[in-house]
Amino acid sequence: MSDPEIEDLVGDGSPSFEHVLSCVFGVRDHESRAYLALLEYPGSTVSELADALDRDRSNVNRSLSTLREKGLVERRRRLLDSGGYVYQYTATPVPEAKRRLHDALDEWVADVHDAIDGFEPDES
Repeated sequence: MSDPEIEDLVGDGSPSFEHVLSCVFGVRDHESRAYLALLEYPGSTVSELADALDRDRSNVNRSLSTLREKGLVERRRRLLDSGGYVYQYTATPVPEAKRRLHDALDEWVADVHDAIDGFEPDES
């Protein structure tokens, strides 16, 4: 299965928020589900999120890395009383995610308009 792309939204009259997130930011559906789970369980560790999603920790860790790269998840290091530390993850608040979605869509639409305006048929 290919990764969802923004073009996949064209013609979809009522896409879910999860699908929009996947298409606009170029993330996979399981990464969108990780974002949504973090909204429900803020401050989760990889292990806690893996349990909540019923997924392998290494897969969840990769999803979180992708979401961090996209600016949808923040990571905070918490020191443990027993020594060492653990990372806790929190989803970017929904209003900020919505703003980023709108900005990305606006940029894509502008690019499409430029492509349309720049089209000149070859005249032979």
